[in-house]
Amino acid sequence: MKKKKSDYSTAKICSMFDVTKTTLFKWEKEGKLTKVKKDWRGWRVFTDKNIEEIRKIIQEKKRQNM
Repeated sequence: MKKKKSDYSTAKICSMFDVTKTTLFKWEKEGKLTKVKKDWRGWRVFTDKNIEEIRKIIQEKKRQNM
């Protein structure tokens, strides 16, 4: 799988949203994220679509905590 500009590593996503990889993997397991692609090593590769889903999850959590 060739890395495109719109592909992001788990570490990059964690840094962008200040979440742990455990949280990301939990959201994926719960079905809150569309199937996350994996590269030739089996590492997750997040797309722009996944980023939008993560933004929505975080916004919803903020609303629930208000």
